[in-house]
Amino acid sequence: MENTRYAVGIDLGGTFVKFALVSENGDILFDDKLAIGGKISREDILETVSKAIRKVIEKAAEIKVSVTGIGFGSPGIVDGGIVHGGADNLDRWENIDLSGMYSAEFGLPVLVDNDANVMGLGEAVYGAAKGCTDVIFLTVGTGIGGAIIMNGQLYGGYKNRGTEMGHVTIDHKGIDCNCGGRGCLEAYASTNALISQYAQRSGKSPDEINGHYIVEKFLDNEPAAVECMQEHTDYLGHAIAGFMNTFAPQKVIIGGGISEAGQFYIDMIKKSAFSYVMPDCSRFTDIVGATLGNSAGCLGAASLIFKNVI
Repeated sequence: MENTRYAVGIDLGGTFVKFALVSENGDILFDDKLAIGGKISREDILETVSKAIRKVIEKAAEIKVSVTGIGFGSPGIVDGGIVHGGADNLDRWENIDLSGMYSAEFGLPVLVDNDANVMGLGEAVYGAAKGCTDVIFLTVGTGIGGAIIMNGQLYGGYKNRGTEMGHVTIDHKGIDCNCGGRGCLEAYASTNALISQYAQRSGKSPDEINGHYIVEKFLDNEPAAVECMQEHTDYLGHAIAGFMNTFAPQKVIIGGGISEAGQFYIDMIKKSAFSYVMPDCSRFTDIVGATLGNSAGCLGAASLIFKNVI
């Protein structure tokens, strides 16, 4: 154990802060979560994260391992350890030097990136794309997030402002998107969009529907559910074909709650994507489901430390 490095992995979401003590090999020695739901203030969120980090460091001391650093996945636009904005579900979550703040408090290196980025990195380092250098990651949920790993490193564009995979345009005259654009993938293929489409066709209230319900109805061959799932996976496949044409990744990973519906869901997306993609660009690409589940964020956050701190 003495040659193995350990890091704190922090995964901040809109409802919980998840935290873990992670070994360089991807073993989770300890993990837990603390609630931050409701209208909790920015100050309380920061204090809850401090408490989470303290819990992990105390556990590390208890089992006699040394912590190399703290990796942090946060919603929003993150550059140089600072959250600049773009996290509407957290109170005043902008212009916060998370790296400087927690490094000063705990005396350890702190590396921060966007939460979807670190989830994708976790899958690339320890999960569905382990051993791959070039990976596209999509998480399908309330919205659509994503990450790009190129040559084994996260790619975020200039000043980490890019890789908003859910906001590629798939219909230039399409419906309005929450981002302010129009015709975005997220507006057509998120779980929220799927629920809305199914509600319109089935006559049910969106309040009594979730992704799990639609999947059940699809498996029962209900016409409205079959039609909506075929459209949903076709939208995703069309966008993924564009990503494959652009980046030629070894793996495209699909994450998010609905990706756990079953292999049939991944197969539907795969069939669609490969019907649209340029064959030469996709020759070495496979499309797979994520494997790390709720652990992806903490594992990916910790891997920021293992990849970047000597």
